Amino acid sequence: MSWLQISITTTKGHAELTEDCLFSVGAQTVTLTDGADQPILEPGLNETPVWNNVIVTGLFTFDVTLDNNQQSLLEKIKHCLKDTRHSCTTQILEDQNWTRAWMEHFHAMAFGERLWVCPLHIEPPEPKAINLRLDPGLAFGTGTHPTTSLCLRWLDQHIGLNNKAQENILDYGCGSGILAIAACLLGADHADGVDIDPQALLATHDNAKTNKVTEKINTWLADDYQQQHALTQYDIVIANILSGPLAELAPMLARHTQTKGDIVLSGILREQAETVRQNYVEFFTMDAPVYEEDWVLLHGVKK
Repeated sequence: MSWLQISITTTKGHAELTEDCLFSVGAQTVTLTDGADQPILEPGLNETPVWNNVIVTGLFTFDVTLDNNQQSLLEKIKHCLKDTRHSCTTQILEDQNWTRAWMEHFHAMAFGERLWVCPLHIEPPEPKAINLRLDPGLAFGTGTHPTTSLCLRWLDQHIGLNNKAQENILDYGCGSGILAIAACLLGADHADGVDIDPQALLATHDNAKTNKVTEKINTWLADDYQQQHALTQYDIVIANILSGPLAELAPMLARHTQTKGDIVLSGILREQAETVRQNYVEFFTMDAPVYEEDWVLLHGVKK
């Protein structure tokens, strides 16, 4: 089966109308992308930022790609957007197995001396290593982004070494659960994964089951977690989220870190690092930043 892709370039003020229009005429999916190379590094709390110039793209099934149906569809869109300034392009996309296409680009990766992240469709290249297996269809975090890579390398260097007692971990913003699962595979005794997205908790549960650490990991929605674990403290608190929320969450994350415990923060650009760090120096003795490309990991020890 082929698909018809219709891309409409419009302005920020008409993006929502255009999105609604495409759905109303039968789009299976609609995505918004930047139409003029305008960076939006991260939203503020309760904000959904949109670029000033937006490309709104709808994907339609094969039936509408027949000449008469395609022309009829374009006429409907033109009428729907008659009062807006926009331009429209179309493209026929040949069908493919999208999951398999993604799998072709997701390879086994090493993080530090002991830890590998391997997709399920690939046999681990180092069978004796600690191999974290992930379903590449779950796009909440696979280790490919520098922020996740930084955190995985830190865990590899610090968990389960030097005869330390088995650590208790809080993974705040757990996503796929990759960090909580990695910590448990490396030797942590227990991890709590917290996220605002219920789908992230499902992904964490599924990946924990795949890696046979379900009994070590509990998951919580953020509000439920705060109601039931307001006083719980951990040996290690790790948070790989955006810098704005990291700065605001500093007092809460500090409360959950025991004295002499570790805080590990990522999701931070170089130019944001000092601002985030200043929010934590009241509670932690902070180390020098660790960099990977334009991204930063911050580590500190609770005072």
